[in-house]
Amino acid sequence: MKSDFGNSEEAKTKVCELIDDLEHELLEVSHAIHDEPELGYEEHKAHEILTSTLINHGLNTERSAYGIKTAFEAKAGNDGPTIAVLCEYDALPEIGHACGHNVIAAAGLGAGLSLSKLAEPLKGQLRVLGTPAEEGGGGKVRMLRKGAFEGVAAALMIHPAGSEVERITSLAIQQVKVSYEGRPAHAAAAPEKGLNALDAAVLGYTNIAALRQHIAPDERIHGIFTDGPPKANIVPQHAAAEWYVRSPTRAGLADLKLRVMDCLEAGAKAAGCEMTTTWSDLAYDDVADSRPLLDAYIANAQRIGRDPRPEEETAIVGSTDMGNVSYEVPSIHPMIKIAPEEIAIHTPDFAEYARGPMGDKGVLDGAKALAMTVIDCWTSATVLPNAVAEFKELEGVRARRPNTI
Repeated sequence: MKSDFGNSEEAKTKVCELIDDLEHELLEVSHAIHDEPELGYEEHKAHEILTSTLINHGLNTERSAYGIKTAFEAKAGNDGPTIAVLCEYDALPEIGHACGHNVIAAAGLGAGLSLSKLAEPLKGQLRVLGTPAEEGGGGKVRMLRKGAFEGVAAALMIHPAGSEVERITSLAIQQVKVSYEGRPAHAAAAPEKGLNALDAAVLGYTNIAALRQHIAPDERIHGIFTDGPPKANIVPQHAAAEWYVRSPTRAGLADLKLRVMDCLEAGAKAAGCEMTTTWSDLAYDDVADSRPLLDAYIANAQRIGRDPRPEEETAIVGSTDMGNVSYEVPSIHPMIKIAPEEIAIHTPDFAEYARGPMGDKGVLDGAKALAMTVIDCWTSATVLPNAVAEFKELEGVRARRPNTI
């Protein structure tokens, strides 16, 4: 594509210079979000910080976008393909930004601010999306349903980790809440008159524990009891549990859910209790990364001294609503190293690194790698066309069977 820059290399040099100029501001944003962690859909301070910064830099910014109070959308450019850069900024209960979403937010912000200066000369359009509640709240799923990704040619984000890996080993996931109702009775005077709801929950748990011996090595089922009886001398009338079910693909998840339901129903039947299940309507799909976009990202990361390794060498297993986005548009979700390999995400130690020097470097390098990859999408004759062609080719291969429960 013809632009005011001599070539894409000049544009990449310029965008990296712009990010360097923004260093102080970007790190202030990262630290401010880290210092006041907010749970999903409660990220009001992070939302204010990010949107105010975008507005101050002249981007056309909509707060509370798509009917979600802590979502936002900022745009730049008037012509050419639309590339979305995503920000996450929710935290975890008790351990704060132990998933490093402050780094994701600031890196996405840095990419967006720098690219906004180049969108028009490079004949591209930019959409910076603030996506709340990744930690189980399905912010991207809700935004997808409301049209946030309509007209988007590709979607990009980075995620911090203890290793530099080209993609997450993602699992599709869906949560289910289970409620059991029995019949109360005095546990000593008339136990025969009761139906023990806690027994139903425990039997379901035991059944699933047995099932876990016979599922695929890359599938996961984990659960907790969320409610139980108040006194030991009462036959429990009520009990409750919550389960997470994960499988490498959407289709595999649908099959595994059926097996989980068999286990739960058998426990309730054996105890003579009623069981009610409520599956989340915000299931997460596996991430289907775009190979052409990943290759572009890797080359750009190597340009600034990063070296993302293949997934097979250092697997990082998890689930994210970015998977749902990847089923709708070509997408990438590479992992950027901000901590030593022995430091796992979702730990207090990782939260410390997310605000430390390695986290700060992840903000700046992540912003640069993302921004340069967007420039490839705007200017390369092959990157975006190949990504779109691959996406269309794999559409029929992807596991698109709907959830059956």
